[in-house]
Amino acid sequence: MDPHSPARRRLAIIQTGGTIGSQPDKHGDLRPSKRLLTDRISDLSHFSTRVYQPFTLPSPHITPAHMHELRELIQAIESDVDGIVVTHGTDTLEETSFYLYLTVNVGVPVVLTGSMRHSKEPSWDGPFNVWAASHVAMDPQSAGRGVVVVFAGDIFDARTVTKVHTTALEAFSGYPGAIGRIDSLEGAPVLRYFARPEIRRPLDPPGALARVEIVTAYAGWRGEGLSEALTRSDGVVIAALGVGNLPPQTVPIIAATDKPVVISTRADIGPIIPIYGYDGGGKTLERAGAIPASFLNAFKARMKLIVLLSLGYDRAEIDASFRGHGHASPT
Repeated sequence: MDPHSPARRRLAIIQTGGTIGSQPDKHGDLRPSKRLLTDRISDLSHFSTRVYQPFTLPSPHITPAHMHELRELIQAIESDVDGIVVTHGTDTLEETSFYLYLTVNVGVPVVLTGSMRHSKEPSWDGPFNVWAASHVAMDPQSAGRGVVVVFAGDIFDARTVTKVHTTALEAFSGYPGAIGRIDSLEGAPVLRYFARPEIRRPLDPPGALARVEIVTAYAGWRGEGLSEALTRSDGVVIAALGVGNLPPQTVPIIAATDKPVVISTRADIGPIIPIYGYDGGGKTLERAGAIPASFLNAFKARMKLIVLLSLGYDRAEIDASFRGHGHASPT
């Protein structure tokens, strides 16, 4: 580089595995590879790029402990970089992104991305997604937004992003939609945000120490598995029906436990609102001690409950935190 030219901005890429980092082995089985993505992606030469590989895993193998390890790495390197990209498998990307959103306290943008196709398939989407995520992470407009997800050019809020398709390249969405968009014009990024940054209050757990399970309600459910889940865990999230309703047999189980039971919905979109007063309706669940999850789906509610329990929050503090977690509030 010309010593008289402006210093290149510093980009960190954290590779964790997933389809974006996978290749077929000698038997043709697709597995994550430690080969550097920077050897195979679109030109990022105008950035000074560092690559970190804390682990190389398919995303179904990633645990909350791995998420916390990522959080610690991000906080350790932030003073040396201007933006951070995390490449991740798509199956649990929404959970990792939200754990980081809740807990990362850094002054630089953090962007997660991945791919739906691997490098040996036609039209591999990895190079564009990394290029797009890198430019989002390095753009001044991304300052103060905490953690976002970039996929197929769309920019999503980590609180609402979810995987909505098993194979499509546009596999992610998030109600009420993308918060921004990045495209390429003759090789240059064109970035627009549709929403302003919001205030975040990151939490500082010592680790992802709590065990939280998810159970799902269905027609005719009598609470099978709920008592067992409460016995072996520190708390439970129920993906309930509609705006947060359950069959009546679950009410005494919830009332009898001293562990937090958080009510989310199995519906794709919408809040938990305790409207109904029939046995098992949202009002009776609330009276039994259940905690409404606001707009968080079951997977994100689980991540938040893990963080709060790991911080030592009691039931009342957990309830207060979830009730403050509206669409505009991070915690």
